[in-house]
Amino acid sequence: MTRINRRTLISASAVLVVAALTAATVPAQAAEAGVSNSEIKLGMTLPMTGTASPGYNKIPGAMKAYFDYLNANGGVNGRKITLKVEDDRYVPTEAVAKTNKLILQDKVMALISPLGTANNKAVAASVNPARRGVPVLFVNSGFSGFTDTKKYPTTYAILPSYVMEAKIMAEYIKDNFAGKTLGLVYQDDDFGSDALKGFTQAGINFAVKVAYASGSQSAATAAGWVTKLSAAKADVVILFGVSSATAAGLGTAAALKYAPQWILGSVGGDATTIKAAGVPAGVLYNAVGASFAPATTDADDEYVKLFSDIYAKAVPGSAFDNNVLIGMNSAFVAAQALKAAGTNPTRKSLLAAIDAKGASFASAALIPLNYSKTSHVGYNGYWFGKYSPTGDLKPVDGKYVLYTTDSGSGAVVKSTWKRPAMPAKGLPN
Repeated sequence: MTRINRRTLISASAVLVVAALTAATVPAQAAEAGVSNSEIKLGMTLPMTGTASPGYNKIPGAMKAYFDYLNANGGVNGRKITLKVEDDRYVPTEAVAKTNKLILQDKVMALISPLGTANNKAVAASVNPARRGVPVLFVNSGFSGFTDTKKYPTTYAILPSYVMEAKIMAEYIKDNFAGKTLGLVYQDDDFGSDALKGFTQAGINFAVKVAYASGSQSAATAAGWVTKLSAAKADVVILFGVSSATAAGLGTAAALKYAPQWILGSVGGDATTIKAAGVPAGVLYNAVGASFAPATTDADDEYVKLFSDIYAKAVPGSAFDNNVLIGMNSAFVAAQALKAAGTNPTRKSLLAAIDAKGASFASAALIPLNYSKTSHVGYNGYWFGKYSPTGDLKPVDGKYVLYTTDSGSGAVVKSTWKRPAMPAKGLPN
């Protein structure tokens, strides 16, 4: 063998050794949209501007705060998480256009926490397996239909369904307001239909039911609600609507000196949004509300402590509220799903990871996740509390009483589930 050939052979061998060492220490380039050696891209649509934006527009900043914290601590299997956010103004056609931009132009691996029932239904054709098979992680909607794995095979709920919520409210009323005259105000769409289904399933009877069309919630229309509720002498009223309906209803009732015991749906009991509508948070005082996450004022909760500290450093001066807590928690659960998807994750491996391991993911919620190969149900329960003068929801007597159920005919039961300890530093194991 000539000297030149020997040199060539030695050089080639050295290259192969270096390449082998590199492959052993750095994730290989995944042949998947949104995944590179150093990055995983996620996309999100929600109203960043417009009438539906107050409160909800804090969610992306909350998620980014957690992802930045995660990235500073090594990311997920050596990759950093990047979040791309698009403003859909809460308009379904905008949501479709912005979703297609995220998938086709930004080439995100998955969508995360897109907001709104109508919007998520509208974009379904853009993410189904026949075309793209894009994972839709943890939609911000309680519409029970999103857990239909045949119709929405790549979509995962995280919020309890509105059917569950209504059934649980009915049980709470039976436990605490038996014999009272009941009234209901609800939004006349999929949101309200799910609630009616749950109340019917629970066998609860209302002396008066008032429906309002989405977008018509104002002080003027709320005066009509109050007139009907007052005429029926309803002394306990469930307001199952959006937060602008809560602001209109409670504000108008206070002005007209009508003071029933209000019970607010989880969507409508958002103090941040209500204050943004120009209504003092004090209008919520003594109303009953529901949540699956710990109270944001619970200084003893380890997730509240960590997430509020992370958020305070990332967004100085911004209030830590329930929207922030929910956003950070969804990011935390997503990080675990991505890690479980493997060192070279794909859309298919991400879906498989949630199906196989999702029910065991750590979470800030006081209710377990319910993912499996046959279930895309997230949380399935709530605790009830009352609002303070500042609009903070706190458990009655400082104790969380947790109710769980399903979206079908299953019973409502008081849960004895105990949340596992938070993993070290709030990072995926």
